Amino acid sequence: MTRSRWLLWAALFGAAAGVLAVRWQFGCDLASAAARAAHGSTVVTTRCGPIEMQQAGDGIPLLMIHGSGGGHDQGMDWARPLTREGIRVIAMSRFGYLRTPRPADASPQAQADAHVCLLDALGIGKAAAVGVSAGAASALQMALRHPERVSALVLVVPIAWKPGDVADSAPQVSDQKDEWLLRLLGSDFLYWVGLRVARDQVFRHVLATPSELIDAASEREQARVNAMAERVLPVSPRALGLRDDTRLGKGLRPVALETVRVPTLAISARDDGFGTYAGAQYTASRIPGARFIGYEHGGHLLVGHDEAVRDAIVGWLRSAGVR
Repeated sequence: MTRSRWLLWAALFGAAAGVLAVRWQFGCDLASAAARAAHGSTVVTTRCGPIEMQQAGDGIPLLMIHGSGGGHDQGMDWARPLTREGIRVIAMSRFGYLRTPRPADASPQAQADAHVCLLDALGIGKAAAVGVSAGAASALQMALRHPERVSALVLVVPIAWKPGDVADSAPQVSDQKDEWLLRLLGSDFLYWVGLRVARDQVFRHVLATPSELIDAASEREQARVNAMAERVLPVSPRALGLRDDTRLGKGLRPVALETVRVPTLAISARDDGFGTYAGAQYTASRIPGARFIGYEHGGHLLVGHDEAVRDAIVGWLRSAGVR
């Protein structure tokens, strides 16, 4: 065998071994992610259809409404520390996420009704509602449509409508970028590869958080946001919900914020790549008695403010007399 042919076969063998190693590692990581996503949850039969959820803690009922790329798992990861403050966390999967099916009407209004159906099935008369990112839309609708069932409303980096003349530093997301994101978030393999070869870009474009903020954060914060990014896997059973959430921002319409009579707290960061700061600030300014907490830096993941945000939520619930 000539040297050139030997080198060719060696290269082919190395490439094949590399492909097999990647496939093996991807399979292991995906299996672990799927097991993690299923852990601790149950599917509850409600009059609005089956809803996946898990709960932890005792005390004040709090419905945790997750953001894009989430599910009951993301919601519980985010809210579990609240259980140490006398709060009973009910984390659910919204329409099209994991084991909660997507109905024909998956609007925020229909989702808000389903939140109440879940409370009914659990025998809970009233709960605080925390809506994060895209989950804020149905949380707000819950306060509008079922105010008697909501003891307090918290909107964290909310995807929320604002008038066109309200200043917003975040650039508009193009339809082309939306389509690119949907391809990435529709494939377990593409998202897995993205996290391993272009993690900074995933944080910037998918999780709307400047990577330099994460690099400068404490080890604990870096661990938190990296875990959140990893736990979007598996993305395929979240794809239907992700598609709805990607379209949500461009389909928002004004709502009668002045009619909300639920104690409301809104939180965001000015450098959130999804531009939630202006919408959160506007929403709080129109709801009677609402409070707005705005950070200059933190991105969509509120890097560096994790404990402060939870402290603010607990303080808000107590000041509102929520029981």
